[in-house]
Amino acid sequence: MKAEEPREPLFINGIIIPAAKRTTIMLPMPKLYDWTPMNMPVHIIRGNKPGPTLCVTAAVHGDEINGVETIRRLLKKRFPKDLKGTLIAVPIVNIYGFLARNRYLTDRRDLNRAFPGSNKGSLAARLARLVMKELVANATHFIDIHTGSFQRTNLPQIRANLETPYTEMLAKAFNAPIILHSKERDGSLRQAANDKGIPSLLYEAGEALRFNETAIRMGLRGILNIMRTLNMFASPNHAPLPNSQIAEGSLWVRAPHSGILRPLKPLGKKIKKGEVLGVIVNPIGEEEYEIRARTSGIIIGQTNLPLVHEGAALFHLAKLRSREGIPPWVEQS
Repeated sequence: MKAEEPREPLFINGIIIPAAKRTTIMLPMPKLYDWTPMNMPVHIIRGNKPGPTLCVTAAVHGDEINGVETIRRLLKKRFPKDLKGTLIAVPIVNIYGFLARNRYLTDRRDLNRAFPGSNKGSLAARLARLVMKELVANATHFIDIHTGSFQRTNLPQIRANLETPYTEMLAKAFNAPIILHSKERDGSLRQAANDKGIPSLLYEAGEALRFNETAIRMGLRGILNIMRTLNMFASPNHAPLPNSQIAEGSLWVRAPHSGILRPLKPLGKKIKKGEVLGVIVNPIGEEEYEIRARTSGIIIGQTNLPLVHEGAALFHLAKLRSREGIPPWVEQS
């Protein structure tokens, strides 16, 4: 299901945003315990012609800052006067985690497992409900920007449920190196948006608490590609051919022993089954253990921490779709 026109009129936090208007609204959030006010900045760029409403969010996990810079650069763009539809951009959703340089909220809950939320639940549930009411309810299309978790890095990739042809078309239009077919996680923002019939993409790139220039530029370019695909503005001189590789599933290769990891393959490297990905060594002895790929694929994520315990996730492999297509397989990340 896709909606073609924005709501008329557009209300956010009880404020009406007219056509041909650019504004910033501060959504009130629960105060800190010392009564410091907390607000979520929401930037709205509304065209003078009807069209879709694209909502772009970042820092749902407070330490995932690549998306903050991506949206900042998006907002610096000069959009044409004949912009169709509306762009809603939220650079920092989880301001609590952002201020603490932490993935989670103050109560250690993961906001991206709390959707669609509740007005009477935990802090995570209340914040999720606010996002649903003020952002998701006004959107026709959604992009949520993430990075790898702490001490892990991700190859730029789009995660989307490709069982919906329209969503696959949008994923290809974004034009990230990899599109990973990934059904929604329970309680995630992407699932909540999809449940409302809103085509949604999740962009993963880089690592927490680090800027990655390639990831930021790719994310900005991808968002603009989506806006062009939605006919929000014309760009006759910009018609990139989609070159994303599609993966039907993924798995983590885990440490067979504790020790110090010496990776031998970089992020983005194509791997054959049985190929050596790295070596774990005994820091006070001579033992060495090879880490071999359990399947052929491409490395889309890996740990940056060389000190590992047995069972630690080391290399995230995605299996690329063959020409004939392959079924979903093994565990999802």
